[in-house]
Parts: sequence; C-alpha cells; structure tokens
Amino acid sequence: MALENNEKYISRCLQLAATAENYVAPNPMVGAVLVCDEKIIGEGCHRFYGQAHAEQNAINAVKDKKLLEKSTLYVSLEPCSHFGKTPPCANLIIEHKIPRVVIGTFDPNPKVAGKGIQLLREAGIEVTVGVLENECRALNKRFFTFHYKKRPYIFLKWAQTADGFIDKKRSNQEKPLIISNTVTKQLTHKIRTQNQAIMLGTNTVLADNPKLIVRRWTGRNPLRVILDRQGRIPKTFNVMDGKTETLIFTEAEKESKPNLQFIKIDFSENILQTVTNELYKLNINSILVEGGAQLLSSFISAGLWDEANVEISQQIIGNGIPAPVLNAFPHEMTEIEGHKWMRFLNFGKVFIKI
Repeated sequence: MALENNEKYISRCLQLAATAENYVAPNPMVGAVLVCDEKIIGEGCHRFYGQAHAEQNAINAVKDKKLLEKSTLYVSLEPCSHFGKTPPCANLIIEHKIPRVVIGTFDPNPKVAGKGIQLLREAGIEVTVGVLENECRALNKRFFTFHYKKRPYIFLKWAQTADGFIDKKRSNQEKPLIISNTVTKQLTHKIRTQNQAIMLGTNTVLADNPKLIVRRWTGRNPLRVILDRQGRIPKTFNVMDGKTETLIFTEAEKESKPNLQFIKIDFSENILQTVTNELYKLNINSILVEGGAQLLSSFISAGLWDEANVEISQQIIGNGIPAPVLNAFPHEMTEIEGHKWMRFLNFGKVFIKI
C-alpha cells in the first residue's frame, strides 16, 4: 500500500508541475504534495522562474503548521540545497520538522546532485528516492539534457507536403507555401512557448521575414536565435525590431542594441557545436529549430537533436524544396484535421533509471 500511495502522490506532483510548463525555464518543473493521515493538506508547484519553489508553496498552503511534524512531503524532484534566487528547500523542510520525504528523482544540477537528499537524511528525515523516476525525468527532459549533455535540448519542427517538400521554389518576393492548417499552426505556437529559444537560418529569414513570436497560445516569447554569417538581414526585418529578445550569430561587425545582441563567431568549423556551446553558457536549456531545410538537415546529419515533430499535409506540389529526412521510426503518430503529425525521439539514455 505504501508503494501504491507513493506513486499516487508523485503522480499528483507531476500534474501540478506541468501546469507551469511555459513559465519556469531554465528551471525545472516541480510539484509538491503534503499528506497527513492519508489526506492532502497542502500542495504547490514552482509557478514562475525566480519565484518560490514547489516545496515552499506546498508548506505555505498548509493552514495548521503543526500537522507538518507528522506529514509526508512528496516532491517530483530532489529539494534544492543551495542558495539561488530562493533559499534552500532542504533547509525549509528540516526547519518545519517534516519526518518523511518521497522524491521522484534526483536533481542533475551539480549544485544539488544528491546534496539535498544528504541534508535531509543527516537531519534524521526518512527519504525515499526513485518513485515514477522515468516519468519525472521525462517531464523535465530539457532540464536533464541541459545538465547531462551540456547543451540545450534540441527540438526540430517542420511541415511538409505529402510528396516530401517543405516549400515551393520561389523568389524572396513570393509568399511561402501554406502547409499547416489552423489547428497545427496553434500547436506550433504552443511548442514555441515550451522552448526557451527558436532558431532560423539567414535564407529563411530573408525569404519569409518571420516574427518568431507566440500569437496563437499563452506563454512567453522564445529567445530568437538567428544564424546570419555575413550580416545580410536588413535592419527593417521583424527579427531586428527589438520587440523581443534576439540573438544573432555572425562574422560581421555589428553593434548590439537593447533586445538585439550580436555574437561574433567563426563559421568555418563545427558551427552547430559552437552555437549550442554558446547557448549553454547563456543558460538556454532548449531550442526549437524551425528552419529552413538546410539548417534542419545540418542538425540531423550531425546527430545533434533530441526530438522532432514533423507535420505532413495531403498536398502534392510535384516540385519544390525537399524536406529534411529522418532515418528513424516515429515514436508517435496522430492525425490532426487530415494532417499526419509524427513525433520522433532521439534522447538516448537521459531518462533511463541509473
């Protein structure tokens, strides 16, 4: 019965954590539940980056604090043990004399990485670790990838026709081929809110003049990341408007402005690794690569991706720009308003219990 209860309450922690999906990055999503005599007396999640953690919100939700001394705290991720934007949650748990803590999975952040568990045990608290562990890691796949692989979680997304083209061949003055439908456009904007950054190459920016912001979903605009080796993008283009944070990698001499930062790098060697290294240094834990076909194919060829979502319409155009090719089987496939939506996974052993 104890194991069954552990899974039940950690499952609730995961539900709570997921409600803040679009607001806590680069922090992980975390949920916490306090149980006394088989009744939930308090629960909470980490709602916004820089604000109170899940454990603190759950403790604050308990009206009668005396109950904490005979309660069990369930939390989806190891309580932190260091001073960051908030005080250590492990210390808070000890302070309130909570006798038992059940943890979904340990925290891979080197600042924590078992230290929170150690603090609790040294204080005489009974600690159980590894309940629904794979599910807890999967929820925070971006956070775990960032700390394990020392780079952002790389999410590829494109739409293609039924005969395998990502766009028609056109001049810069022509409008792009519309492949996505109303529902899949909305889903794409949802994906934008789930990732800290969004990346495009120069040619796609010049051809489409995109805004790369969130319009069809609720959440934060991602950091716009553009590869513009020769500095060809005009100042009048949307990505240069400074309305949302933008980062442009280039070899050209450019002066940064508010919300528009230029980073000069060498494009001649291993450009993708260079860019992902720079994003890691900036604490960006995920990036959505939306195009174009050449940039997407470069990530695929380098094996530098973790997840890909491919939308396939029923259109037949006969000729155009070939879509990228993934030599992999889809993990999931669904149909959305007549379009196929295939999800591919490539994150290796990140979520296997160790």
